[in-house]
Amino acid sequence: MNNEPNGLLLAHRAMLRDLDRCAGLAAGLARSGERLDRKRATAIAGYLTDFCDSIHHHHSAEDDVLWPVLERSAGAHVDLTELTDDHAVLDPKLARIRSGAAAVATNRTVPAELAADLADLRDTLHEHIADEERTIVPLIKRYVSDDEWNRVEAAIRRRGAKMSFEVPRILAVSTPGELAEARREGGIPVALMIKLMPLPFKRREALVFGAGR
Repeated sequence: MNNEPNGLLLAHRAMLRDLDRCAGLAAGLARSGERLDRKRATAIAGYLTDFCDSIHHHHSAEDDVLWPVLERSAGAHVDLTELTDDHAVLDPKLARIRSGAAAVATNRTVPAELAADLADLRDTLHEHIADEERTIVPLIKRYVSDDEWNRVEAAIRRRGAKMSFEVPRILAVSTPGELAEARREGGIPVALMIKLMPLPFKRREALVFGAGR
């Protein structure tokens, strides 16, 4: 096989970037005890909630769509037990962060507990994603056909991720070469998406993380 699971790798790249900067933002605000204005508090809460939803969508799509394909294709060569166990602990962590985010919107401060939960999620997923890319990506390349991988990606898209949140984050971590390839493959619609979708999202990011972040 010569397929490349680029969508999976880009999703991981975007997730790791946000894990680092969300954990860093929360740690700094918790240390300072800063009382946020209502608009920024609401923006931070909304971003953290969307991020938790994005992580849940990603790992549930792996469980429901990708893992069965790998088990059929790679057979005895794949053991997904450890990765599945990792996924099982994510939802309680995400629930705590969603609860903490709601408290930010109400109280307009970032509690130390939320900062600790985000740091824990960051550490957990950095390790998990490294394990996944080391073990799963080679199996996809070797055992999953191009046609089967295209069906996997199509099935995941049908699960309804929030594209206004996902696409700008993916574009932000794409290399110039990856963006050029996307334009070649997608034509004018994708070129317009690449040009226009990041604009409102950058304003949202500036409110959440501060200018230049």
